[in-house]
Amino acid sequence: MKVAGLGFRRDVTLASLREALLAVGGSEGLAAIATVLHKADAPALKSLADELGLPIKGIPVDVLTDMVTTTHSELIKATFGTGSVAEAVAVAAAGRGARLISTRTVSQDRMATAAIAEGDGE
Repeated sequence: MKVAGLGFRRDVTLASLREALLAVGGSEGLAAIATVLHKADAPALKSLADELGLPIKGIPVDVLTDMVTTTHSELIKATFGTGSVAEAVAVAAAGRGARLISTRTVSQDRMATAAIAEGDGE
C-alpha cells in the first residue's frame, strides 16, 4: 500500500497541500493520505482527500515519537518527537514493512510538507 504523509501548519491552504504532494511525486497509485490525528479533520486536507477520492488516516502523535526519519527539523523533533511529520505518518500509515519511497518535500510557502511510503498495509 502506498501512502502520502502530509505535515502542515494550521492555516494551510489546499493549494499548498497540492503543491507539496505534486513535488513529492503526485497522487498516482496512492491508497490513502495520512497526517497526525489531531489535524485529520483540517478543511484543506479534507478537500484534498475528496478531490483525490482517498481516505485520510489519522496517526496518533505517540506513534511518531522516536521514529527515525530521513530528513530532520529541530522544531518538529521538539513538538512531535520525530524529525519529519510527513515521513513518519507516511511510514506509520503504510503498514508493516513500510519504507519511504519519496522523502519530505516542502511547499514553496513552507505551509505543507509531503512524503510517500510503501508497505504491506494494515
